[in-house]
Amino acid sequence: MSKLVDRRKCHLHSIGVVEKDISRIKIYPEFCEGIEGLRSYSHIIVLYWFHQRDSNEERKTLKVVPRRHPGAPQVGVFSSRSPSRPNPIGLCVAELQDIKNCTLIVKGLDAIEGSPIIDIKPYLPKVDSIPDAKTPEWALRGPET
Repeated sequence: MSKLVDRRKCHLHSIGVVEKDISRIKIYPEFCEGIEGLRSYSHIIVLYWFHQRDSNEERKTLKVVPRRHPGAPQVGVFSSRSPSRPNPIGLCVAELQDIKNCTLIVKGLDAIEGSPIIDIKPYLPKVDSIPDAKTPEWALRGPET
């Protein structure tokens, strides 16, 4: 018989932190072994915490008008990339340019300096790219990230 899990409890530990806005991810020493082999990939998926939006009020947000997409309608938060959400988790695909000790040098990271990194995964084109994916018209306007 499977054990029931309390759906409301999840424990996360940040594994690193963004340094210098868009260029460096410092991995904490206790997680450094976990990046072994990562150098073989050109891109990584970075999951991070929207720490500046982590408040009870921001976590209650269920409807948003995506600000970075001109003319976007109000949509449910799960239909957007808004940082205001029940669990303020950000996701970004970034180009891995180098690894120096426990620091990843990346290009295209949209997290701000000080953002806690909660996970890193290799980008796998065969799995992570969906050529025929459908997107609403409003989401095609605005920045790439």
